[in-house]
Formats: sequence, structure tokens, C-alpha cells
Amino acid sequence: MRVSVFGLGYVGCVSAACLASMGHEVIGVDVSQVKVDLVNDGKAPVVEERIGELIAEVVGTGALRATDDVREAIAGSEISLVCVGTPSEPNGSLCTTYLERVTEQIGAALADRQGRGGRHTVVFRSTMLPGTCLNLLVPILEKAVGGTAGVDVGVAVNPEFLREGTSVRDFFDPPKTVVGELDAASGDAVLALYDGLPGEVFRVPVPTAEAIKYADNAFHGLKIGFANELGAICQALGVDSHQVMDVFLADRKLNISPAYLRPGFAFGGSCLPKDLRSLVHAARRADVSVPILSHVLPSNSDHLQRAVELVERTGKRRAGLFGLSFKPGTDDLRESPLVELAERLFGKGYDLKIYDANVSLSRLLGANREYIETRLPHLAQLLADSVDEVLEHAEVCLVGTKDPAVLSALPHGDGPVIVDLVRLPDAEARRAEPGYMGLAW
Repeated sequence: MRVSVFGLGYVGCVSAACLASMGHEVIGVDVSQVKVDLVNDGKAPVVEERIGELIAEVVGTGALRATDDVREAIAGSEISLVCVGTPSEPNGSLCTTYLERVTEQIGAALADRQGRGGRHTVVFRSTMLPGTCLNLLVPILEKAVGGTAGVDVGVAVNPEFLREGTSVRDFFDPPKTVVGELDAASGDAVLALYDGLPGEVFRVPVPTAEAIKYADNAFHGLKIGFANELGAICQALGVDSHQVMDVFLADRKLNISPAYLRPGFAFGGSCLPKDLRSLVHAARRADVSVPILSHVLPSNSDHLQRAVELVERTGKRRAGLFGLSFKPGTDDLRESPLVELAERLFGKGYDLKIYDANVSLSRLLGANREYIETRLPHLAQLLADSVDEVLEHAEVCLVGTKDPAVLSALPHGDGPVIVDLVRLPDAEARRAEPGYMGLAW
């Protein structure tokens, strides 16, 4: 199929490259000329496992190219995937500005090509609350096109279930494929994109597809918060929380899968906090009380504060932080708990140095760069070029990554205090050392 993908962030970039590798002819579209140029040069605009090699391969074969011209992309495709961002507003509600803008642009481009090339299908991959597509985006699209959705233009919602760091793997081996279809032909067009991929397929109404992503992400956030609260309690009682969770998870009949149920550091990223906020905000507007969901983010913030308190307990002032992106293997800093941790320590006057092999200020683009300039504008002076530079500086080291280069360099015994945020592979041995502090072990 001939596919246009709007938005070349993590979801759009991975979707475009993977679809191109499956034999589709793909055009990526983004307002950022930097991202467009990177893709056309065969380079990935994001840091992600396997994405660099994949983009180089499909650009080299001509299966993928990029443009900032919406009309060119629509003219050269029969189906469009909308993967633009839906960030949180200050009050926690969902920002649909980018969705509305790109929907209007696509509609205008479709109006220009009416009568040529057959019916086009617009597929929304962006995360949005139930009702957004039918009540907001479809009217915008119909007005711009001058036609009827489901008749003159196809419409579907196709939420993604890609985990940053393993998104290419997840694309080719999805847990499920969900298609919210306005009509059968729209759903057929979406499923044709993924022909041959494993996993169960669910064809559901459009609002159901919108809600499924929120159900998943709210539960993922809840699982992480639950595990971390339990871990903190176990630590206070002198109990190994991982042993507790091993027994808990052994019950496959009544309990749930192990995903996200390992006590560790706070959760973050561009999905879970945003989706929890918007879901709680929607519940409040509907006068629905959701005490558990409304307390997941405060619980997460409290867990992050525990890490700050561990550092304060050491009485030391020179701190080092290993890891900054919200998840290993990516450069995504949006709502990273490690960025929040760095911000709190810096605000308290700690002399801080940070090392993350995937984070370079010169390579940060778009929302990623805007976020870090807003939250941690002094990042440039805090970033270190090597693991050794941090170790030589720090009296206390917070380890928020399992980067092999970091793990192999961490000293035992004498040296900086180690605050373990990830449960190091040798955590059991380190627990006997006076300079080791685990967050929830």
C-alpha cells in the first residue's frame, strides 16, 4: 500500500520504518525540516533499538522518504496514519491542537484531489480520549473535505502498543491489534497494513479503540505505583520485596502478568503520566469519583521523593546521576522521572553531574528539547562526557540505568555512596556494603 505517516516522533518514525520494511511505500510527514532531512539522509530522528539500521535500509531501497508538504504526501498515498503528539495541558486535560491542525490539513489536501485515486482512509494512531475522533476530528475532516466520513473518506482509530526501547520489536510482534472502524472498509484498509503480523485482532467501535489505550496505560501506571508502594513498605519492615513479588507473581490464575510489577524507580515518559492526568480530568468533568486513579501520580511523586531523601540522608553534597531518559535505550526526556529527580536535587543546591550515553543536548529535537529547556535549562553544564567524570566528581551516585558501561565501572566498598534506583544485578552482594542504598529493595 501507499502510506503517509504524519508526525515523525517515536510512534510515527517507528511505524513508518516498519511499514516500509514490510513492503509498503511510505512517505513520512513532519513540520520539522530537521527530522525530514534526517530521514531522507537515512538517519533516525530518535534514539531507539534497531531504528537506525531499519531507516537506513528502507530509505536506501526507496521504500521510505519524508516531506513537509501535506499535499504531496496525500497525493502519493491511499492511507494516512496520524501520529502527532497529544501532550497534557497545564490542568491535565488533553491537548488536541496538533490533531486538529493535521486533520484540517489532510482534509484540505483530500479536497484538492477529490475524484482522483479512489477513497482515502485517515487512521488516527495518536492517543486521545473517547469521543475525540467522532465529536471533534470527524467534523473537522468532513468540513475540510466537503464530504461524509465513512462514505467519501475512510476513518479509523488504531492505537499503538509500542514500548520505547523495544518499539520495533513490539511492532513486529504486537500484543494485539486494535482497529476502531467507522465502517468495514476503513477497518479493512487498516488491517491490510499489518497483514502477516501475529497477535489477536480486535475490530471495535471508534470510542472503544480510543478507550483501550487509556485502560492499558492507566493500569500500567497503577501496577508500577502498586509495586513501588509495596516495595517501600517491605523495605521499612526489613523484607525483600522482590521475594514477595516473586511469590505474588507465581499465581498466574488470580494475579496478573509480571510486566511493570517490579519495584523500582518512579514511572514517567510521554504516555503514562499524560494519560492518567487526562483520564482523571475527564472523570472529574463527568462527576465520577476515581480515588485510586487520582492518587497514582501523587504516589509516584512520593516514590520519587524517597530517592531525594536517600541522598539527603547521606549528608553529602556532590552528587552524580547515571541515566536521564525515561527509559533505557531511548533519548526521550519528556516527563522522565530522572529529569524530575535531577531538577529536585539541583534545586536543593546539590553539585550535580549527569551521564547518559543516549542524551546529547545537541541532538535533542522538537518536544524533547523544549521539555528539557523548560524543566532543566542548566542541563548543558550538568552533563558529563563519561562515566569516569561522574565517578571522580560524586560523593553519592544515583544509578538509574543498567548501561553495561556504568555497571562495570561502579566501585565496591570504598568510594561514593551508591543509591540504587534500578536494582543492580549484584544488588544482593552490595546490600552488605555500608555505601549501598536501595530505593525499594
